[in-house]
Amino acid sequence: MTVGTSGTLGAWELRSEPASPHGDPAGPGAGVGFGAELGIDPDDLPDGLVVADEHGRVICFNAAAQRITTVPAADALGLRLERALPLEDLEGRRWWQLTDPYGGLAIRNGQPERNLLLPGGREVLVSARYLRTHPTGPIRRVVVSLRDTEARRRTERSHAELIATVAHELRSPLTSVKGFTATLLAKWERFTDDQKKLMLETVDADANRVTRLIAELLDISRIDSGRLEVRRQPVDMGAAVGRHIQAYVAAGQPADRFLLRMEQPLPALWADPDKVDQVLSNLLENAVRHGEGTVTIEVKAALSPREGDADHTATSVTVSDEGPGIPEESMNRVFTRFWRGSKRGGTGLGLYIVKGIVEAHGGSITVGRAQDGGAEFRFTLPVSTPAYLQ
Repeated sequence: MTVGTSGTLGAWELRSEPASPHGDPAGPGAGVGFGAELGIDPDDLPDGLVVADEHGRVICFNAAAQRITTVPAADALGLRLERALPLEDLEGRRWWQLTDPYGGLAIRNGQPERNLLLPGGREVLVSARYLRTHPTGPIRRVVVSLRDTEARRRTERSHAELIATVAHELRSPLTSVKGFTATLLAKWERFTDDQKKLMLETVDADANRVTRLIAELLDISRIDSGRLEVRRQPVDMGAAVGRHIQAYVAAGQPADRFLLRMEQPLPALWADPDKVDQVLSNLLENAVRHGEGTVTIEVKAALSPREGDADHTATSVTVSDEGPGIPEESMNRVFTRFWRGSKRGGTGLGLYIVKGIVEAHGGSITVGRAQDGGAEFRFTLPVSTPAYLQ
């Protein structure tokens, strides 16, 4: 048997080899050679693939189908389709009796994807294609595609959590903005200039908070879809770190709380300066807000984390503090959505975005325990000169 494709898995066109002269159903090993013309092994497909012949007996049951159904391929091959794949709809009706691919309408060419249940109640996404000898002729093959719904459920849960978080985070500043602006409009003459200034500064701060949240949402959307653009320019990492430290000192943090260690010479780094600033801002804010004691920033040359890099050079930045650090059991969740190291505010999206930005540059980021016991974040960016300069 050989296989070709016309687009999606549900549209696979199968061309059968001559049947056995004895008419025996396919037994174990019947899937071997499936897709030989294109060099495609059914076990290489990401979705479950089950194929039944003109008699309704399973002749292909790939590794993904075995994983999804927990039925060994050797047990499924040769069985009738309804026994190898005993599906029910969400109302408990037996799917193959309901759809009747072999005895139903001759103009029917398949079933669209829908949620069905395996024995035990496990939910799967199933679609089927009926291949006929001619448009209204008898069925030659039934091709069934199976997909596990767990990944989709995780995605839906993640989207629901994101919506709930955004609604919660937007409600507070927007309520404040609405309240202050309504009060000022209704009672402008009753307030002193200092009172008006305080209210407007609060409105401005809350508007900035909403703007930051919207920017985070856009970043998450681009990261999840693989569309985060990196506009590379020369970046002086030491100067970038220095600007952030100066901003914190100007905002009232003591200058001796920050210790900058620079190893010279540093490689000429090409990166997106705005996104590098975003990474530094988030890591330093975490250290200042959630950490204690001295915040140490170390910048030095390192080996590139990207395989096949021509010059193997990179710049690494380590940000550490002297606080309680991150519990060992939380280390593997730090860069996931909605992780919060403490109850001191934040959306829990910052480190997820930081990881996305660093990886979009071809870099890597890790978290661990600092020498003095606090949290330690280390990210490494390859030199990555633009293609037109290479």
